[in-house]
Amino acid sequence: MSGTPVHGTWEPEPAARWEDAFLSGNGHHGALVFGDPDADRVIVTHHTLVRPDRDDGRRRPPALAAALPALQDRLLAGDTAAAEDFTDGRPLQWVRPFHPAFQLRLNRPPEGDTHDTHDARAPYRRAVDFTTGETTATRAGWTSRVFVSRADDVIVQHVSAPHLTLDLSLDPGLPGAPAGLRIGHGAVLTPEGALLTLRARYPGSDLAYTGVTLAAVTGGTVKLVPPGVLVEGATEVLLLTRVHRHTGELDTVAESRALRDLLAAPHPAPYDDLLARHLARHRTAYDRVTLDLAADPAERALPGSALLAGAGGPALLERLFAAGRYHLLSASGLLPPRLTGLWTGDWNTAWSGAFTTNANLNLQTASAAAAALPEVTEAHAALVHRQLPDWRDNAREIFGARGAVAPSHTDGESGHTYHFSREYPLHLWTAGADWLLKPLLDHDETHGTPDPRTTAALAEVALFYEDFLRRTDDDGHLVVVPSYSPENRPGNASWGTLNAAMDLSAARHALRTAADHHPEHADRWRALAERLPAHRINADGALAEWAWPGLADTYGHRHLSHLYGVWPLEEINPYDTPDLAEAARRALALRGAENDSAHGHLHHALVAARLRDGAGVAHALDRVLGGDYFHASLMSAHYPHRDVYNADAAHALPAVLVEMLVQSTPGRLVLLPALPASCPQGELRGVRTRFGASLDLTWTADGRASARLRPERTHRIELRTPSGAEPLDLAAGEDRVISVKAR
Repeated sequence: MSGTPVHGTWEPEPAARWEDAFLSGNGHHGALVFGDPDADRVIVTHHTLVRPDRDDGRRRPPALAAALPALQDRLLAGDTAAAEDFTDGRPLQWVRPFHPAFQLRLNRPPEGDTHDTHDARAPYRRAVDFTTGETTATRAGWTSRVFVSRADDVIVQHVSAPHLTLDLSLDPGLPGAPAGLRIGHGAVLTPEGALLTLRARYPGSDLAYTGVTLAAVTGGTVKLVPPGVLVEGATEVLLLTRVHRHTGELDTVAESRALRDLLAAPHPAPYDDLLARHLARHRTAYDRVTLDLAADPAERALPGSALLAGAGGPALLERLFAAGRYHLLSASGLLPPRLTGLWTGDWNTAWSGAFTTNANLNLQTASAAAAALPEVTEAHAALVHRQLPDWRDNAREIFGARGAVAPSHTDGESGHTYHFSREYPLHLWTAGADWLLKPLLDHDETHGTPDPRTTAALAEVALFYEDFLRRTDDDGHLVVVPSYSPENRPGNASWGTLNAAMDLSAARHALRTAADHHPEHADRWRALAERLPAHRINADGALAEWAWPGLADTYGHRHLSHLYGVWPLEEINPYDTPDLAEAARRALALRGAENDSAHGHLHHALVAARLRDGAGVAHALDRVLGGDYFHASLMSAHYPHRDVYNADAAHALPAVLVEMLVQSTPGRLVLLPALPASCPQGELRGVRTRFGASLDLTWTADGRASARLRPERTHRIELRTPSGAEPLDLAAGEDRVISVKAR
């Protein structure tokens, strides 16, 4: 390969918009760093910051179970609009919105006002190092470094310059901040320098959040200048920041003591100490997997904005792969990534900055198992298992069933289903629990150790289907009624209908998987799965989105819910079910892009990769890379032309690049299933397989490829390559090198 791929990005100008700010995070706290030498800002975020409201009792699942049999009767009798009035009459309610906390402002006075001289014409550079999570900005003698510690859960900023003079303050004045937000500032001098606090109490609530910043100043003087402090003539300033959401008042004395303790080590360089502790966790995770596409070294040296403005190519894909894994890791900890990851600079975050679970969350975390980021899956598991009691309420209140039903939207706190309307009857979606548990199963297969929490949750999903699947068609097959395919509707019926393909795939998978993990119930649950109908192929030769006869497909939609059996499941694949795979390929070809949502294109690419459609993968990638979806920060947007800050493309793109090169199940390895012509050579190192082996893959422009497998379990698998299929025996602890043709 041509040198080492770039594991970071840089820009020659400060960020003028928060969307272009470089990002750091530890899965709890997030930081958006502007890097302006004269008026630097760091926007602070935290996963817990969702705006409360006056709960009128409507943030509960609707109590509809008693009316369910009548709805089922009407739908089975051919009343295609029956589900439109299956509601308790509430208006559409969004989940509680995610919001930023405040911005830490560091203002330097104009040149000539003090001895702090700096040349605005001097060369400038800001950068983020993905291997460390550290952002830096430099001009002349001024340097600012910021990271969010994965070890100490604190935002760390170090600023240095000769004769440094700074106004420091915590500023809550971010776009969309509610007028009724009650703000309290505090600033006191300390032996280190100063302690700044900002308390913001939400309107009409006893909830608040408080930010605390400890400023340790070397040299110079510190003066109180409310609402902050003025540092004059210093050589360096070290800032430690945390934010807490709480009721009542935060004990800021205890918090300041905790921050002071982080500086108590005898080493003379506390920033370096803090960074070293962080690197033991962050770098270890980031370095597990790398992608080298043999890009031109001159292109690798370009700033990110220049790569994005060019024609794409290997250097851009390398950097977006690295940035995607970095941002995904940085956004995952207390919770998995939101629609905006862990970052926002505006209180009016699109779609409430929620976890949208019917597509976006799973797409963002799709690379976690294969790209060796168990930290992401652990965050995903924390969300799922914390909300299981609410999922039980959904099953009971809406469907009168035992077990669990997942919501389509959550703010990270409540798992209740209350976000639905006539046009989006998301309360009818029953596939969510299986969809959200699938990444946890992939993780368990990769590491070879079942998580007992996931095993228990599988049983709850099976119990739901056992109670819910009671109606049959004329042939004796079970019917999923009501059924809903997010977020689409048949061309000749309403949204709530019968036998959506996603619902059939989810029910079948959930029952069979639960049976595999619970032998005491296996016969009963497998028998139930066998009574579900097969998928339907429509008159166009495409896998129908609804298996119920007579329901017409609607192709012009961004969601690909009906292809759940292809990705992430393995129910439909070119090897075991070639006819269904061909029908799925036809369905994918007929699918439109609707409003060009980034998640639609990346979902398309993931399905195409499973179907060995390299041209389809390349087309979907081209739509994203050529559509101006990425900010200079390398965080993405939901729509073309950088419209609506959104993490879907940034976080999902690494999964696409892995899937086009390597796919695995517990019994199969597929090498180079969908290699696009734009990547003629390269190396993918450290990828994990679901049969318990790590893998390094190299392919060359002359059509050769080799893979080195490092198995942790003794196993016989099926090896699939562009040349065909063969059995492969693996022995734990014994490397295997495989040479194949790349095309």
